Amino acid sequence: MILVFATNNKHKIREISDLLGDDVKILGLSDFNITGDIPEEAETLEENALYKARYVHDRTGMNVFADDTGLEVTALGGAPGVYSARYAGESKSFDDNIDKLLAELQGKEDRSARFRTVIALILDGKEYLFEGIIEGEIISERRGDGGFGYDPVFIARGYDRTFAEIPLREKNSISHRARAMRQLITFLDEQSRGAE
Repeated sequence: MILVFATNNKHKIREISDLLGDDVKILGLSDFNITGDIPEEAETLEENALYKARYVHDRTGMNVFADDTGLEVTALGGAPGVYSARYAGESKSFDDNIDKLLAELQGKEDRSARFRTVIALILDGKEYLFEGIIEGEIISERRGDGGFGYDPVFIARGYDRTFAEIPLREKNSISHRARAMRQLITFLDEQSRGAE
């Protein structure tokens, strides 16, 4: 099976290829000369993921999947949510986003939050959605130098280290993205077995 992953991020493509194994070949947008960011203007993660998948499917005619991820903070009514990457502006600065988040949470007792990833798959013309969630909390100052985005201030429930402090392999085994990917992988396995 050949799948197009709607990303130009080679690290993501390698990571997903490892998860999927030899039965599925992953191609990225660069394999089709699709450069630049695909617009993310929808109001929900689901709509953004579907838009990206449809955008690539329309241009390649191939089976495709796309993901969108947001940090949802309880005390902020679910913000930054779908705007997580550009919370502090279009520059998409990780540091600026964290600074804004910590400022918004100053004085708030409830610091519970969750990361949520939605994967949209278009397979043989049909659309499917998969969701991965990890619950946790936002701490008041950065810790750790690994990861990216909000990782230095997010601690998953049951852990005492931030996503930026735990090894990447460990993070990838418990993360929201990994949970959504496992659902996708299980689904693809079932589809390929059904086709035998």
